[in-house]
Amino acid sequence: MSLLDQVKFNSDGLVPAIVQDQGDGRVLMMAYMSRESLERTLETGQTVFWSRSRRALWRKGETSGHTQKVRDIAVDCDGDTLLIQVEQAGPACHTGHRSCFYRSGGVDGRQVTATESVLEDPPSTRGGG
Repeated sequence: MSLLDQVKFNSDGLVPAIVQDQGDGRVLMMAYMSRESLERTLETGQTVFWSRSRRALWRKGETSGHTQKVRDIAVDCDGDTLLIQVEQAGPACHTGHRSCFYRSGGVDGRQVTATESVLEDPPSTRGGG
């Protein structure tokens, strides 16, 4: 049975995909995939996701150049979440941080602090994107 056959897409036709750096295990981001975006990811070896706000496919790095080369795709025991291990080029977050999970509230959640520095200014602060 293929990977596509084992994935259970939700009622919107989407499945959450957690993206992890293959080298050190850092969780970089989470996005949604449709069947078509997963098929394109499998065909190209580059991550392709579904934007719920734009209602369109998008390839990670298509504007920033910060691509994700797929190294492995795992499906969880229920078939309703993907774990994608990648080789990340540049920051994974549109804010310029290595990971989208660059803020922490600790165990009590009282104060959120940045846990990593910006690697690159985001397009909106570069004067022209």
